[in-house]
Amino acid sequence: MATISELVLYPIKSCAGLSVPEAMLCIDGLAAHGMYDREWMVVTQDGLFLTQREHPRMAVIAPRIDGDTLLVEAPGMTPLRLPLAHDAGAASRAVQIWDDHVLAADCGEAAALWFSGAIGTPCRLVRFRPDVVRPTSTKWTNGIPAATRFSDGYPILLIGQSSLDDLNTRLLRAGRAPLPMNRFRPNLVVTGIDAFEEDFVGAFAGDGVALHPVKPCARCPIPSIDQATGIPGPDPLDILQAYRANARMDGAVTVGMNVIVVDGIGHTVRVGQQLDAELAF
Repeated sequence: MATISELVLYPIKSCAGLSVPEAMLCIDGLAAHGMYDREWMVVTQDGLFLTQREHPRMAVIAPRIDGDTLLVEAPGMTPLRLPLAHDAGAASRAVQIWDDHVLAADCGEAAALWFSGAIGTPCRLVRFRPDVVRPTSTKWTNGIPAATRFSDGYPILLIGQSSLDDLNTRLLRAGRAPLPMNRFRPNLVVTGIDAFEEDFVGAFAGDGVALHPVKPCARCPIPSIDQATGIPGPDPLDILQAYRANARMDGAVTVGMNVIVVDGIGHTVRVGQQLDAELAF
């Protein structure tokens, strides 16, 4: 039996997360407080997505809900307010995230100037349009359709707390500092399963909900970035490489599983909720 111990939305891709006590399951991820996970994204002037991989300062750009707005704060910056209501008159902008090209809503000049100053490079802020669908690849889903917004590829990332505990034990043995879970930027953290058992779960199910882990998450250098300061530090990939190189992913280091919602769209999941962890074999 797995227990949900944390739910996190990242309203703006690659910026700080927002922990919530409950969230609604949608085909394209989690939603709470009138917003969706990865609903906004920072792009270059040409529309190419930006992340902490190139701009670690994005980690300290922190959104939070304030009434009917998303209040965005960053060190040394006057807070920016983004309306939660969609602007039907917003200009469309073609954007690229990995190999996908979609039309997004441009958030205007004030937001562009603010994010350019916060990150230190010319950029623009865009929002996922409600009339757009970005389907996920069915290569890993056994043909089951799903969708996502501005996440890298799938709507939900799940990690077991025991998996991080296992890594931290190894880091301590190597004389390294343990890492907090936010280095791995999951949406859903569960307790009650063994380290990396999420790799072998076919479904987390219960109360009308079925979440299917479909693809291991290949890790990039972002876990080396302190999410509180935006400053890169020692990369745990050297430790992980010794035991987390995944043959299914051509030898890439994997931590966590990408998950799709198979049953329970529109249902609410809560911190403390228990789900059966049904093994895939």
